[in-house]
Amino acid sequence: MRIALGLEYDGSGFCGWQSQASGGAVQDAVEAALAAVADAPVRVVCAGRTDAGVHALAQVVHFDTEASRPDTAWVRGVNAHLPDSVAVRWAQPVPDEFHARFSARGRRYRYVLLNRAQRPGLMAHRVGWFHHPLDVDRMREAAGLLLGEHDFSAFRAVECQAKSPVKTLRRAELVRHGDLLVFDFEASAFLHHMVRNLVGTLVYVGKGAHPPAWAGELLAGRDRARAAPTFEACGLYFAGVDYDPVWQLKVGAGETALMFP
Repeated sequence: MRIALGLEYDGSGFCGWQSQASGGAVQDAVEAALAAVADAPVRVVCAGRTDAGVHALAQVVHFDTEASRPDTAWVRGVNAHLPDSVAVRWAQPVPDEFHARFSARGRRYRYVLLNRAQRPGLMAHRVGWFHHPLDVDRMREAAGLLLGEHDFSAFRAVECQAKSPVKTLRRAELVRHGDLLVFDFEASAFLHHMVRNLVGTLVYVGKGAHPPAWAGELLAGRDRARAAPTFEACGLYFAGVDYDPVWQLKVGAGETALMFP
């Protein structure tokens, strides 16, 4: 039997999603909790791996098991064995053909940036921070130049293992809520560090270091060395996955924007 789960987690205490030999990954915690309920080892596959310090509002995973349990056991039972910073939001059986990663048609990320002179206290480890005032209109203009299908090599980490740097960015929006800047990105798929590199570039435009047109020049140049530094991980959230309705997943059920509209 194949089961799909919806997860949320605070990534600040983990080394990332992917299982490590030394432990300490979100995947390690999830698999251990599932094994306790299934009474057997369990391996999970996620829709999108997250780096150390990156959070998830709506991660989706699947796993195979011979254990027959009610859906509530895969939620409340698994949550009883998870650390407080990780929670299963929903569970449902899916066809064997469903794959959390390969069945996804798109992914969404949110970056939350605190833009004020003082560093975060209450929101430490949950938001990025930039102390100089930022011009949101300039940043929005630059973001618009990033939309569409492009070679995003200028925003790709050196260690990225994607077969192609060509991705289709469908959404790049920015909204200010007081001192918080909320970036929302949606694409067919993302390169390693792509969102954090996009945010870094938009921040450079917002602080006046470059004109909005610089974003388009970086795309055309395909040179990572010319773009802004990678922005910090703590403000990044894996915000959701898009699947064909044929799977009838509960994707979106229980999703939360936390304190961020």
